[in-house]
Amino acid sequence: MPIVFITGASSGFGKATAEKFAQAGYQLILNARRLDRLEALKTHLVSSYGSQVLLLPFDVRNREEVAQQLDNMPAAWQKIDVLVNNAGLAAGRDAFQDGSMDDWELMIDTNLKGLMYVSKWVVKGMMEQKSGHIINISSLAGQEVYPQGNLYCATKHAVTALSKGMRMDLLPYHIKVTNISPGLAETEFSIVRFKGDTEKASKVYEGYQPLQPEDIADVIFFAASRPAHVNLEEITILPTAQSDSRTVNKNP
Repeated sequence: MPIVFITGASSGFGKATAEKFAQAGYQLILNARRLDRLEALKTHLVSSYGSQVLLLPFDVRNREEVAQQLDNMPAAWQKIDVLVNNAGLAAGRDAFQDGSMDDWELMIDTNLKGLMYVSKWVVKGMMEQKSGHIINISSLAGQEVYPQGNLYCATKHAVTALSKGMRMDLLPYHIKVTNISPGLAETEFSIVRFKGDTEKASKVYEGYQPLQPEDIADVIFFAASRPAHVNLEEITILPTAQSDSRTVNKNP
């Protein structure tokens, strides 16, 4: 069966995507920093679907760790068919002039550099086999900018641009590249952005029905399961209550 490699698989979009591909019989390489969550997910997927699962608990921000872990993968797991670059986060919600440089570096290192490090390694094998599919999880923030979203929006704009560049450069190798841009979705995203303030995070999703992780997983799987001659280049997914990055129909 095909092999799918999912970064940030311990929660949110990544976890739901792992479940979706497991249901379809894919072999799974699952990455995240939180080993306990990865192990619990593996136990669930093996018991529920009989999945073959390889866990790679590393931080995508760490260039050396990425190389060490991927260089030492068992040979049977190195023919990766689908890479889902899902690992990402927002840190803080501040005006540019009030922003934390530590938050900025965290977002740049995770959202952009981490994606580049993992993709660089995986692309080598895809080029050799002259097939593969890279699915980058960007954001509506990669198309629009909103107040106090400056650096997060910048990193996601970079992901969107990088997806286009990768698509051009990898075209001769028959490698697909899909950029997926979700709008408001209820995950741990806001809890992380507000640094554990669950009350503030919960208010983001009040008064309307946000997207759920399973909604994004469905779209990721749909894109990955198209015929070889079909590539869904750019997909934007919004909850029905949202029209753009600043307009949400709450409590209609």
